[in-house]
Amino acid sequence: MDICKILEDSETIAVVGISSNPNRMSRIIANYLIHYGYNVVGVNPGKPKIEGIEVYANLKDIPFEIDIVNVFRKSEDIPQLIPDVLAVNPKVLWLQLGIRNDEAVKPVIEKGILTIQDMCIKVEHGMCF
Repeated sequence: MDICKILEDSETIAVVGISSNPNRMSRIIANYLIHYGYNVVGVNPGKPKIEGIEVYANLKDIPFEIDIVNVFRKSEDIPQLIPDVLAVNPKVLWLQLGIRNDEAVKPVIEKGILTIQDMCIKVEHGMCF
């Protein structure tokens, strides 16, 4: 798996669990990705208003293709996300640092969606570019 190539080839990143608080890691990383030219959208059922970022209630509401679904949710919450991930069929499911659920992601891997767990997209991007 060539993470640098994945990040180079990706344009649209959905940040699941984005916070309206600019000091939360989900927002810091979303803003970082925007700074580096990615089209970033948020996913949060509460649909907080976030300046400069369109936020949707769930992945299936996003009206365009998603390259990377970047998840900021607890490991035990991952099973709830899997049906939507399978429905939108991104190129990559990326679970942020500290998030891992091998059992839950099995159907995603079986569908051929590249799955990255327990890694920070910002750290990896910084190592590539």
